Amino acid sequence: MKRNYSAFAEDIPPYSGPKAARETYADLKQLSAIPGHIYMRPELQILPGQRRFSKMSWLVPMLELLPPTSIGHLKEWGLSTVFVLAKNYNKLVHVWESITAMVELWHPQTNSFIFPEFEATIHLEELEIMLGLPCYQRGKESAISYTVEQINSWSILAYITTKKNDLYSMTSGMHVHLLPIAQWITSQCKRKTTNYTAIAKAAAICICGVILFLESDGAISFGNLSIIDSISEGMKIGQAVLGFLYAGLTSATLGGPFYGLVVALELWMGMHFQFWAMENPNTECKTMLNHLLAYVGG
Repeated sequence: MKRNYSAFAEDIPPYSGPKAARETYADLKQLSAIPGHIYMRPELQILPGQRRFSKMSWLVPMLELLPPTSIGHLKEWGLSTVFVLAKNYNKLVHVWESITAMVELWHPQTNSFIFPEFEATIHLEELEIMLGLPCYQRGKESAISYTVEQINSWSILAYITTKKNDLYSMTSGMHVHLLPIAQWITSQCKRKTTNYTAIAKAAAICICGVILFLESDGAISFGNLSIIDSISEGMKIGQAVLGFLYAGLTSATLGGPFYGLVVALELWMGMHFQFWAMENPNTECKTMLNHLLAYVGG
């Protein structure tokens, strides 16, 4: 049974700095005993050791068909690293024990990991560097204008196709399905059409949807579709990506579904933590030969 945060908020002392956080570390660890917490969810612990994602079997074959011009657009939009990760998706290995352990330390009030002697979190600058995303320039906020309006997924997807049957297959409810978009890209590439920009935009939806904004069953929300669409217009998406990761960690901590940028979490862990073999603490762990850092120049 899921429990809302308000149901046990009184058990977590108000945040009052690192010293107080260290003093209440034992209490924070009790999050693991909350019904519905990730530690208690067997579906996220399917296999001991390592687990490989295989549901996106369509991703890599589709990317191998992309014309060089479309790939050039993706690089121009700042998606080079995301493209590399997506193209090596079948090789990536996620060590779920380490991810689960980190989620257990996530504090939903401070958006940080609480360790016995310190606290830490993933910063925007780190995220942008790890994923090669265009950097957010502080001080230029006045040059950015935002328009609040209802998101029309069909108007975004209409740049790819105007066929109603295709649009119906790509959307359902408040989500966009990535597989039909990938099938459209594949058909365009095999027919050797010259609609390179549309192919690049569709490919951006697929690779960002899988690497940055995946929620479940190969689908992304309309809101995240709009964020991905803004990449080609020069918008910086680092803040949205980081916020999505924070939201996913908080959701898992509070007994909800686990979603978000697992890739960024593991990249960050790989940069800041040294892993050692559990059987022999003196032996450095050598099982992470396909760690994500290997594909982003780490």
